[in-house]
Amino acid sequence: MDVTADSANEERMILVDADDVPTGIGTKSDVHRRGLRHRAVSVLVRNAAGELLIQRRQFDKYHSGGLWANACCSHPRPDEAALDAAQRRLAEEMGFRCPLAPLFKTHYRALLGNGYIEDEFVHAFGGIYDGPIAPDPAEVSEWRWISFDALEQDRRARPDAYAVWFHHYLDAQGDAIAAWARA
Repeated sequence: MDVTADSANEERMILVDADDVPTGIGTKSDVHRRGLRHRAVSVLVRNAAGELLIQRRQFDKYHSGGLWANACCSHPRPDEAALDAAQRRLAEEMGFRCPLAPLFKTHYRALLGNGYIEDEFVHAFGGIYDGPIAPDPAEVSEWRWISFDALEQDRRARPDAYAVWFHHYLDAQGDAIAAWARA
């Protein structure tokens, strides 16, 4: 299946079935408007002190603007491995590179603002980093390091401040994420 949209230059994404087997290619806006299941990558980064790097999405993002989330998220391009996409996007969005390793895989479906629907089969990766951070200001409005416990406390106090996928990760994989962060 090849799902097309108005622009030939628009980012293309890998459509997948319930087992993460590719079923076709679609354009980003069409996939999100129609809520088609697609492959995604997500990166969690911790420092040596065990704090997680979180970022606040730029307010004018096409969805979830101004919400706090993990270090970065994106979609592999057709014929791009999930790990390669995660490494590419971390450098593009947060301005640094570090070794990444698989953490978990998960699926979620959620309604977002502006009529978009996420239906993602996510490959989540983790990295350890203590160097300078230089995020792309078009993507990130602010960032900070936070302990897992402080993150959970803030998320309970201000659930509307966090992106839906970040809630899903923390709800579904919170124990594993906390153990990884504290390792």
